[in-house]
Amino acid sequence: MTVEFGIFDHLDRGNFPLGEHYANRLRLIESYDSNGFYAYHLAEHHGTSLGMAPSPSIFLSAVAQRTKRLRFGPMVYVLPLHEPLRLIEEICMLDQMSGGRLDVGIGRGQSPYELGCFNIGHLEARKRFPEALQILRDGLTKDVLDFDGKYYTYTDVPMVLQPVQKPHPPLWYGITRPESAAWAAKNRINAVMNGPSPRVKATVDSYIAAWRANFGDEPLRTKLSTTRHIHVADTDAKAEETARQAYGIWFNSNAELFRRYGTLPLHFPSTYDEAVQREVTVIGGPETVRKKLQRITSESGATYVIGRFAFGDMPVERVLRSVELFAKEVMPAFTAAAVTA
Repeated sequence: MTVEFGIFDHLDRGNFPLGEHYANRLRLIESYDSNGFYAYHLAEHHGTSLGMAPSPSIFLSAVAQRTKRLRFGPMVYVLPLHEPLRLIEEICMLDQMSGGRLDVGIGRGQSPYELGCFNIGHLEARKRFPEALQILRDGLTKDVLDFDGKYYTYTDVPMVLQPVQKPHPPLWYGITRPESAAWAAKNRINAVMNGPSPRVKATVDSYIAAWRANFGDEPLRTKLSTTRHIHVADTDAKAEETARQAYGIWFNSNAELFRRYGTLPLHFPSTYDEAVQREVTVIGGPETVRKKLQRITSESGATYVIGRFAFGDMPVERVLRSVELFAKEVMPAFTAAAVTA
């Protein structure tokens, strides 16, 4: 089975001055580009130190200029929080500026507190999402946009911008339950799944079954992705020393808004030890990381692993070293396995 690797970035604040933080992330992204990662995926968050790119398109325009082959995009644009016509225009600009390297994640927003910053309720966001997605697809593929819905209306709008990729840049969607996989498969949307391997496996199986039901023997061209916090150092002990503290700082950012309103986020363990036990982190020397990822991909069926390489208070130099070790001593094993197979 061929396995590719990408990057997921919350761009969480950590303990860094913000301007320096942006500069260091762009430096890391240049390293992702030169070390052969498939794509860089950037989160969108609001009102929380979990995400310092509340306007993903602005940061990604810099990524377009600092990279040559790396694909990139939001993971995700929270569609209910964006004016669809303006978002279409931003997508076209980014795809043109990068020569057709944009991937577009879409979602309706998981945090009710972040949606609340814009006075949009969770249920309203669910209703806005399908309208916004249809407008996005129409605007990226037609010369004129016409749409009459409950939340959005456009009449005879000339679409003067076009994406490089036809019919539009690849779409990505986060799937939390196996029952949701059928919609993504039917619409040829790349799937992203968090959580332990058995849960991911159930979703992968559901996606593949839906693909076969809709497209028969047509080869699966979308990616079935799982995410992990990944940190590689020269030894297991050195990797854990860095990752333990960094994970705690990252989780505090993740829980920040939830704690403010007396709740906790559901999708990630609150402690480093629990994260290791549930294998949502992959931490260690190159051999340890390689073996863990071989087991995870084998058990889950995922064809694409998206690593959170920079999180919490990790110094940029340690992340650069982690990326270098991963590219030189972990990734080739998966390439060799694919060639042998």
